[in-house]
Amino acid sequence: MTAGEIGRRPWIVGVSGASGTPYAAAVLRALLDAGESVDLVVSRASRLTLLDETGIAFRDAHWREDLGDWLARGADGKPDTFAVGDRLGQVRYWSAGDLAAGPSSGSYPAKGMIIVPASTACVAGVALGLSKDLLQRAASVTLKEGRRLVVAVRETPLNGQTLKHLVALDEAGAVVLPASPAFYAGATHIQELVDFVAGRALDAAGVPHRLYRRWQGELGGGSVDR
Repeated sequence: MTAGEIGRRPWIVGVSGASGTPYAAAVLRALLDAGESVDLVVSRASRLTLLDETGIAFRDAHWREDLGDWLARGADGKPDTFAVGDRLGQVRYWSAGDLAAGPSSGSYPAKGMIIVPASTACVAGVALGLSKDLLQRAASVTLKEGRRLVVAVRETPLNGQTLKHLVALDEAGAVVLPASPAFYAGATHIQELVDFVAGRALDAAGVPHRLYRRWQGELGGGSVDR
């Protein structure tokens, strides 16, 4: 461990194979903007979704370059929408197949974990404690250590089995957070709808951000200039 890593307590961000990679990018950007350290786990299935939704092929050997391209891209698919700068130095990447990685152990220091987006297969794996890959194992560790686990499930409609799995996660202490954007914040662009969901995930994690306009108890407030 280097001197710069002493005392490091990251948020683990797991990206599963559900549609919704812009949600993950928004969460990651906001965590880095807040000065948080991040441990990133990208499932094998999510790489296919990322390629389909953004055209980015996420590669273990070039993860920093690929992550930079991903975070710079807007929810509408336009590249170079966001400035990433040198913030990727706050990120540590772990391969999803590495079950000996740091986040696989309860002794590894972490603040908690956000799974965004969470597929129904991921939800089932975490609820049943399967630990078939590092993402699921890290989530199980987060629960057993009593740390905050936010599961941003992205699927519709939900069948009975998935609903049972979500109830099991809630009973285990996780925050079940459907990726459901609201419209009272006056969104006029897809990025603002994405940022609302990302912001709610960060609210559940207790991380400060300025991703969306909060409800102030005034009807029509979302239509005024911000």
